[in-house]
Amino acid sequence: MTALTLSTAGAATLRADALVVGVAKGAKGPVVAPGAEAVDKAFDGKLATVLETLGASGAEGEVTKLPAPAGLKVPVVVAVGLGPVPEKDVAFDGEALRRAAGSAARALTGAKKAGFALPIVSVEDAEAVAEGALLGAYAFTAYQGGENKLAPKNKQNGNGAKLPLAEVALLGTKPRDKAFKASAERAVALVEEINRARDLINTPPNDLYPESFAAVATAAGKEHGIKVQVLDEKALVKGGYGGLLGVGQGSTHGPRLVKLAYTHPKAEKTLALVGKGITYDSGGISLKPAGHNETMKCDMSGAAAVFAAVVAAARLGLQVNVTGWLALAENMPSGSATRPGDVLHMYSGKTVEVLNTDAEGRLVLADALTRASEENPDAIVDVATLTGAMVLALGHRTFGIMANDDSFRTSIHEIAEEVGEASWPMPLPADLRKGMDSPTADIANMGERMGGGLVAGLFLKEFVGEGIAWAHLDIAGPAFHEGAPFGYTPKGGTGSAIRTLVKLAERTASGDLG
Repeated sequence: MTALTLSTAGAATLRADALVVGVAKGAKGPVVAPGAEAVDKAFDGKLATVLETLGASGAEGEVTKLPAPAGLKVPVVVAVGLGPVPEKDVAFDGEALRRAAGSAARALTGAKKAGFALPIVSVEDAEAVAEGALLGAYAFTAYQGGENKLAPKNKQNGNGAKLPLAEVALLGTKPRDKAFKASAERAVALVEEINRARDLINTPPNDLYPESFAAVATAAGKEHGIKVQVLDEKALVKGGYGGLLGVGQGSTHGPRLVKLAYTHPKAEKTLALVGKGITYDSGGISLKPAGHNETMKCDMSGAAAVFAAVVAAARLGLQVNVTGWLALAENMPSGSATRPGDVLHMYSGKTVEVLNTDAEGRLVLADALTRASEENPDAIVDVATLTGAMVLALGHRTFGIMANDDSFRTSIHEIAEEVGEASWPMPLPADLRKGMDSPTADIANMGERMGGGLVAGLFLKEFVGEGIAWAHLDIAGPAFHEGAPFGYTPKGGTGSAIRTLVKLAERTASGDLG
């Protein structure tokens, strides 16, 4: 991953391939942001004028490259838009800094080192810039290392694609200050796990399936002192995990339930995280239509988020017990696959009539939620790319939050806003529950078509232990980005909800969770 350093050099003396400065959108044109004073001086105080001449406005994500003038040790200045100038005495929003840093890092693909002289007023600002730059520098290159004799090799991988920015030097910080050092270490640990989750999401399903995902989790557990337990098919049969077995029985790759347990000797609270891990979703017998299968390797994004959050909690040494449950299966059509009309005997003891085999995520989550509830944690949060209905409701950049406790839902929404992840609280209307009544079983896995995302949440609620605060994050929209990269968001897997989960764990550890 891209290296991060807190530089003691000033903007005028830093030696690097490029220097990143901020520019905001003012009422009368671009305004040079704090942190770039030395650069503006090198331009004889006319940096804003030069940028305006080149068509720059300071709009969010806008990137303008300039040859550096005499007086700077770098060959290139990169001006990145921060959006509107804040009101008087108001600092730039952390998410604006994060996105700007990400845009600049993406624009510097192929460079060895870049200095970031964006406006940093606080430790939180420094962490936001660090996160954005490191997230923006991400690239999935695992399958691009083959030798290509026709491709040039300058700053490139085996197939000619440029490598990500190698080093981010953060200016405007206090490198010897403990708080700044801690913020940098947190940013590195968090982003490394987000990028590992992105790698897992982007890995093709012929290489990432339940058993191989479980192996990755086991290796990470050994590395970071996390206890890992893997239930294979025999153990699932013995335990009566009918949801996981029913979804996975059509595939040659059997299902797994993986438990990751990070514990702290002084912890007073336990947080359980449950992730949907459908490593490939064909829809099963209820086969998805053409054009809907190509990105279904991303249907394990919830499990990737839970995995990353548990490992990040361990790396940060949070004073809270965090247990992750990865419900892993591959949903395939075959002679042994579950059919519409089949009845599954769930781990909870309830029976479920399967009306649609493409509503499989809720089945594997139900088993994992019941199992997680048996340990009586203080709260449970599940994360899943669960419904297309949630994408229709909230779009591609916002995840929905449902919960059995309004204050818990509000807290998670506020945390998501704080860390820069778009979310929206959603209801669980009791009247929609009747649509899942089944004449054959205790409940059906489908209900009314309208409000399908809420119906899925109501289904999951049935499998949460009584008295346990629970929230459901439907990340179907933001988990996988198919368009052009923007800010620190790449094409492909994004690592959605990980920052929210880690901050939730930190709040739980500190006792600040409302």
